[in-house]
Amino acid sequence: MNYPKSRLRRLRYNNNIRSLVQDVHLNISDLIYPIFICEGENIKEEIKSLPGQYRLSVDNVLVLCDELIKLGIKSILLFGISDKKDNDGSIACSEDSIIPFAIKKIKKKFSTDILIMADLCNCSYTSHGHCGTIENNDVDNDKTVKTLCNQGLTLAKSGADIIAPSDMMDGRTAAIREILDKNGFEKIPIFPYSVKYASSFYGPFRGAVDNSLENGDRKTHQMSYKNSIEFIREIEQDINEGCDAVIVKPALSYLDIISKIKENFNIPIIAYNVSGVYSMIKSAGKDNLIDETDLIMEILFSIKRAGATAIITYSAIDVAKKLNNKDVY
Repeated sequence: MNYPKSRLRRLRYNNNIRSLVQDVHLNISDLIYPIFICEGENIKEEIKSLPGQYRLSVDNVLVLCDELIKLGIKSILLFGISDKKDNDGSIACSEDSIIPFAIKKIKKKFSTDILIMADLCNCSYTSHGHCGTIENNDVDNDKTVKTLCNQGLTLAKSGADIIAPSDMMDGRTAAIREILDKNGFEKIPIFPYSVKYASSFYGPFRGAVDNSLENGDRKTHQMSYKNSIEFIREIEQDINEGCDAVIVKPALSYLDIISKIKENFNIPIIAYNVSGVYSMIKSAGKDNLIDETDLIMEILFSIKRAGATAIITYSAIDVAKKLNNKDVY
């Protein structure tokens, strides 16, 4: 660079110039809003671990979806909070289970106006809190996959637009793809959590779904954050098994992984900006240590800059309001 003939700040002095040369963009259509659905009626219970987020009965989910659509948010990710639990999560395979019931109600009222991603896992439905069937003090991969297939088919029959397996079992994408295709749901995409780390950032989420382990942890199926290349095999396997996009969770501490996926694979990347990040921002904002909106926008732009196609975020409503108000970021 030949200073003073070259002055990099020339592209920064004027806001319109800054906007002109900006090459990373965040749109409301990039946002996916997680919703926690509980049984009952007229329930809107704030989640202590996630201030500003709620456990909602289906009637209040419909009210929320109407608000989201008006804001321009048209994609949601559903998590169930079930009063009924069993040893292997089979309770979630019933068409009367909380999420299939909610999907049918949402689709009846909003049809194609909102895109429903259904999280597919057993942890909210097992008495022990693990992601599948326990054998010899560990989650049995193949038995769990069978339950996931049945649950996935139920979700598709109920009207889910996208199936999102979050369990990290080997072979589940191929098995779910097969059962969906055999039953006439070949058009339903599968967005697996292909890269999901055993992370401490999930703590507030566990409180949201009342999911605590009786014993053990999830390190035998979720990935180790000490490994920098394992994700390649996970992505390759899911692509070979017929996935249509991949989900990376968590996002913020794994921007390097998102970037490498973008460089090496031609597939949409959905990044999950998880509960621990949201709760830390809320805590710091409560003490006026930060500007919450500025910080969340910086984080979401960093995720997009790394290569994410879309972002699952608890801050979607606040971000959409800012973007609708034409606030400059």
